[in-house]
Amino acid sequence: MIVSHAHKFVFLKTKKTAGTSIELALSTLCGDDDIITPLTEIDEAQRASGRGAQNWRKHGWWGSARPFFQRRFFKFTAEDYGFYNHMPAEQARALLNDDRAWRSYFKFAFERNPWDRQVSFYHHRYRRDSAPPPFASFIKGDRRARINNYEIYSIDGDVSVDFVGRFESLEDDLKHALRQVGLSFDQALPRAKTTFRKSSKPYRDYYDDDTREIVGDWYTREIEFLDYAF
Repeated sequence: MIVSHAHKFVFLKTKKTAGTSIELALSTLCGDDDIITPLTEIDEAQRASGRGAQNWRKHGWWGSARPFFQRRFFKFTAEDYGFYNHMPAEQARALLNDDRAWRSYFKFAFERNPWDRQVSFYHHRYRRDSAPPPFASFIKGDRRARINNYEIYSIDGDVSVDFVGRFESLEDDLKHALRQVGLSFDQALPRAKTTFRKSSKPYRDYYDDDTREIVGDWYTREIEFLDYAF
């Protein structure tokens, strides 16, 4: 995620929505005091023309890009480890420690057709497997198959950002978001994590009636909010 005090915007990074590509682009616009959360080593290497991770730690050496490790072994809270990738809006608001800033900054995130997004996540989940399980097994049997994007840009079940762009119109919607804070972005977006999905098969071809219904039930809120359809 990125909090730009220089330009008064907050970008909440959702999953499987080109969030890393957006973050790489936004980092070129950031100033010294802005908050940029860490990426993986491979993705950080793509920030040659932009700023790297900065100002995300809250306390000393234990600021970690992997808060799960801290929660599991040290029982730290967000107040301890600072800002991190895919941070939910509620935690980000609390950590800013300035409700006026949260209210006045332009807050945005991106979303993607959940049925397409789930196929992308499937390929990402098994990117290192030479023989991944069938898609139906992933949906029905992998307890980590469900994505929590709606929780990232909502608080208490209500959308808490000013704009949710669509992956399907990514560049236009990013330009729209930046125009709200007086910025323009005319260069091509960096392409991060685009090699995981090697198949060109349409996402609908992955589904049967059962898996289509399961994914629809999982993501009812974003489907209704953005009027997505299978």
